[in-house]
Amino acid sequence: MGPSTAMSNLKDALLVKITTDSGLVGWGETADVGGTRGIIEDHLKPQLLGKNPLEHRRLWRMLWGANFGDGRAVAALDIALHDLRGKALGLSIADQYGGRLRDSVPVYAAVMNYHEGLEPEKQFPEEARQMVARGFRNLKARTGRLGHRRDLGILTRVREAVGPEIRLLTDGNGAFTLPAAVKFGKELEKLDFYFFEEPLPQGLNYAGYDELTRSLDIAIAGGEVLDSRASARDHVVKRSFDIIQPDPTLCGGIAEVLFIAEMARLFSIQCLPHCYAGAIADAATLQVLSLLPPFTFGFTSDEPMLEYDAGENPFRDEVVPAGFRLAEGRFEIPTGPGLGIEVDEAAVRKYARPR
Repeated sequence: MGPSTAMSNLKDALLVKITTDSGLVGWGETADVGGTRGIIEDHLKPQLLGKNPLEHRRLWRMLWGANFGDGRAVAALDIALHDLRGKALGLSIADQYGGRLRDSVPVYAAVMNYHEGLEPEKQFPEEARQMVARGFRNLKARTGRLGHRRDLGILTRVREAVGPEIRLLTDGNGAFTLPAAVKFGKELEKLDFYFFEEPLPQGLNYAGYDELTRSLDIAIAGGEVLDSRASARDHVVKRSFDIIQPDPTLCGGIAEVLFIAEMARLFSIQCLPHCYAGAIADAATLQVLSLLPPFTFGFTSDEPMLEYDAGENPFRDEVVPAGFRLAEGRFEIPTGPGLGIEVDEAAVRKYARPR
């Protein structure tokens, strides 16, 4: 299965476990790419050993260093330290920031991936109907793999399958040129899609996104590969996106995403964090979403939504077997200390790859 630009039967995650001398444990997660594991093991771990996990500001400054270091490595440790700090203080992560603004969040099911051997003309509408039957009211589909006409036809069938009341979103995964994205985006507007995510190639510079955003009425979402507030700043100022999507597991962690969200808010840019990984990432993102205010002060203002991989994911489901409770298209925010989840370490060992 895969997006518009690749196929794979593997989903990777890098989990981090921090243990105190008193036996408390904090868990974090990031993507296992590049030199992230080595940065954590060889550079950041020695700096953390022996430090007080409650000294949030001191540790935050140390992890980033003088020049805003590796956002993925910092993210895993930042999440784990928030989890650990919450367990030490008996506070959820949201309560560490003064308390949640909501007890549950709407979820959008990220499904409708391309699969080898399946016809998306049949697969996508059927998956969409299944998700609606499960209670999801917001659905996201991949697009961009099969050419303008065919992909548009597939998304048209999805809209016809679920009707006008279901919110639809689509992710281009960097498969479009700027002219093609403008042309395709105008067709998505006719189908009443909520946003068009990252149709142009990704990268910290996100070239062309500001022009794309100005050219379309449909909201352009992007920013999942941003690694810090430093890389997010210019895109906020020049309005590269209508919706910015920093990922707590890639962009420096919980504290950094909250900062980016507030910075974006000053420019009337919505923040919908990216989240497409394991259960620890889901839990961290839920805590972030509980702290983000509605997009406006209006009574009908949209709320921030959780991106959720609603497909089969045994690693996610077994590592945190309690999971998250879906009711009327919403997930409840865990209320326990830290991330509010219990990690099954036997399941972690089961899926761990030899180093």
